[in-house]
Amino acid sequence: MRRSAAIISSILLAAGILAAGLHAASAPAARWTEEERATIRSLALDALPPLPKDPSNRVVDDPRAAEFGRALFFDTRLSANGQVACASCHVPERQFQDDVPLARGVGTTARRTMPIAGTAHSPFLFWDGRKDSLWSQALGPLESAVEHGGSRTQYAHLVAEQYREPYEGLFGALPDMGHLPPHAGPVADPDAAVAWAAMSETDREAVNRVFANMGKAIAAYERTILPARTRFDAYASALDSGSGAGILAEDEVAGLRLFIGKGECVNCHSGPLLTDNHFHNTGVAEAPGLPEDRGREAGAKLVREDPFNCLGKYSDAGEGDCSELRFMMAEGHEFLRAFKTPSLRGAAGRPPYMHAGQIATLADVVAHYSAAPAAPAGHSELRALTLNETERRQLIAFLATLNPLAEGGGRKGF
Repeated sequence: MRRSAAIISSILLAAGILAAGLHAASAPAARWTEEERATIRSLALDALPPLPKDPSNRVVDDPRAAEFGRALFFDTRLSANGQVACASCHVPERQFQDDVPLARGVGTTARRTMPIAGTAHSPFLFWDGRKDSLWSQALGPLESAVEHGGSRTQYAHLVAEQYREPYEGLFGALPDMGHLPPHAGPVADPDAAVAWAAMSETDREAVNRVFANMGKAIAAYERTILPARTRFDAYASALDSGSGAGILAEDEVAGLRLFIGKGECVNCHSGPLLTDNHFHNTGVAEAPGLPEDRGREAGAKLVREDPFNCLGKYSDAGEGDCSELRFMMAEGHEFLRAFKTPSLRGAAGRPPYMHAGQIATLADVVAHYSAAPAAPAGHSELRALTLNETERRQLIAFLATLNPLAEGGGRKGF
């Protein structure tokens, strides 16, 4: 069913792009001020800086680690039931996400799957920012009772049995694990938790190190997943040469003008990834039937306490590193129900929207931001906008120009 829907979606998208191209061919060149041109250029992939260093992961740019991490990413044995891999929710053909409101692993989570492309540029991960690196982020779902549902010794045994050579080539000799229980870890499963508590501190430390290194390998692979070019990028690249006419249709250009102007979208959806990588309360309603989600207020506390953060003993960072974590704003009421700004690259092709899939369509998203309803908790940063029906349609038309031209919605860097 999902494959059929994806095929239909692809056909409709291709038809839409063709129709837009035919319309755009006769559209007059738009006039932009120099300030507007600078803003448009700042949103294009051409302005994307090189990937930032990750001092907490010494193998992050090692091609061997990326290959090892890719194998782990697609391995369903990294789960309680042998059916869930990272790629189960981060589907390559669907922009490394899964098209459902709430991610599904061995159970159902309380949040929407976020795409991966370009996330190596983000200092904090997840909707609430509770992780501060790709490698520490990769570890959370592995132990989540509703995602992979496994345990640390389970994964360490798998690495020893199936991945010894690539692991030891990167990280050195694996510890002796023949005497360790098959399932043990600080997880929700009571039997695994009891088995973990019964292990010696030396054994727990050895398993933790293997677990952390698995995350570092997965991060090396995920770091190679980069955003794909779009029609908007082609337009932005051609803008200075005056050859941009014919790339975007009139409504799409009008929508871009709204995006950087009256619509105020660029206030948060800024930069080449179309996200400021910050956290905002935008008054999104709670998802029915889910537990209270306090967003960044809880995430800021969790990232400080995380044993796998940049300052922790499993990090490869030096004494002067980890400035993002060291100088992170203190948690407070202003972060209540603040969630990370998602990238808008490819967003038109991956409904539903918001952190728990509460909003079904882009039209509904635009209506929400126009109305600026009060937040269910905390204080919403939105203020009401006056967008008429034509302007809303144009804004949505522009967002469709951010869909990837390449299959899968992400290009590989290796």
